[in-house]
This record gives sequence, C-alpha cells and structure tokens, in this order.
Amino acid sequence: MTELRYVYAVTRPFDGVLPEAVRGVAGAPPRLLAHDGLVAVVSDVPAADFAEAPLRDRLEDLDWLAATARGHDAVVGSLTTLTTPLPLRLVTVCQDDSGVKRLLDSGREQFGRALERLDGRVEWGVKVYAEGTAETPDTPAKASHGDRPTTGRDYLRQRLRQRDTADSSFARADAVSRRIHAELCRRAEADCLHRPQDPRLPGVTRGNVLNAAYLVPREHCEAFVADVQRLTPPGPGVRVELTGPWAPYSFAVTTAAPAAGRSEAP
Repeated sequence: MTELRYVYAVTRPFDGVLPEAVRGVAGAPPRLLAHDGLVAVVSDVPAADFAEAPLRDRLEDLDWLAATARGHDAVVGSLTTLTTPLPLRLVTVCQDDSGVKRLLDSGREQFGRALERLDGRVEWGVKVYAEGTAETPDTPAKASHGDRPTTGRDYLRQRLRQRDTADSSFARADAVSRRIHAELCRRAEADCLHRPQDPRLPGVTRGNVLNAAYLVPREHCEAFVADVQRLTPPGPGVRVELTGPWAPYSFAVTTAAPAAGRSEAP
C-alpha cells in the first residue's frame, strides 16, 4: 500500500519522547523528523484515503473527519506536554520524508517567527453560556401535567414568562462575558474571539454567549485559572466553562504552514 506523510506540527528540537501509546490519524504512531533546526511530527497514512482525489470525498464524511481530528489532537496534545508545538492545518499531507523537508524549508521563516512568538505559551478556552435559554417557540418547555396550560391565554402567559427568563439570562451572561473578557485580556498576551457555537450542531450546548481563546505564558497559567474562578458568578443562570491548556491552535492559524503540504501529495 502506498503511504503518504501526515504532518501534525512543527517544533524546535526538544528533550523527551512521545508516549508509546499515542496514536494519531488512522491509528498510526507519530514520529519525529528533524531537519536543519526544525522538527516535523509525522506519521504514515494510506494514499487511498489521503491522496488529493480520495481526500475530497473523505472530507465530506463527518464521521471520518471527526476521527481524523481526534487523531490530530491526540498527537498535538501529547506534544504540548513536552514542548510548544506549532500545530499545522488539519490534513497537511506530504508525499514522503523528502516532501516534509521541503515543507520545512519553504516555511522556515514563518515557522521560526511563530515558534518564537508561541514559545512557552499555551492556549486556554473560555466559554460563557446563558442557561435556561434552550426553549424556543418551536420547542415548548416540558411541563408537568399540573403546569400544562389549559387555555390559549395560559399558554401565551407561559411563553411570555419563558421569553422574559431567557432575555434576562442572556443579558446577565452578556454582562458577565464582557467583564471576564476584559479582565482576562489583561492577563493574556493575546486573545481570539471565536463565533459563538451553533446550537443546531449535535452536541453543542445552547446559549453560548462568549467563545474565546487566550494565549497565556505557562508561568501565568495558575493565576489565569484563578482569575476565571474568581470571575465566575455563583448560582444558576450563567455558566462559565474553562478548557485547556491546549496547544496554541487559535494563534498559529495566520502564521502556520504554507500551502506546500497538499501540493506534495500525488
């Protein structure tokens, strides 16, 4: 079977080894490919799936794409415990090791600048949700038999109460989001505001008001986490979710790999 090289990330040379149990895209173990002061983290993937033509079809398969993303994240996450990786775009593929070295050469200046900027930093994600906003006119709230409206007027009153509750939760969550974002920006070296999560997607929690990422020096992480906890309001109505530390995905996008990766695939 013809195999290609899947490239997860670029790093500077580092001490330590990846855990043997780590498996990346297509279940393959990752390995390091050092070249002239840079290291590419790669694994072998079948050309039957990752060559340009079949890949176009594969990218339409959401289950396949999700499994590929999980494999990609598993490797990058393991790297983050050892060094500061520069994650490359999902499905960056080269034809062989020589193609990976050409990728490193062609992007050397960009990689160097990005790695210098991101060295010793990690990404934290902060989401704020307005709870109690899941109901819509198309999905009326579940009520016990005793609470079920018996007339049209009762139904309208119930809907107005639900709407007022939702409006109040959103307003409070919006105020909390503004305060949290302003204060965390002072602690972080950079921030990135993502689009709120689409509640129509499976597994996505409704009421997402803030969806932000912050670039934080490792030595400031403990204080950053403490700030999030301090700024989280008690009680129901607003939920703050902290995730991380992650590789700095949100801050590598504009400086990461040139488009040479795909052109290497047959």
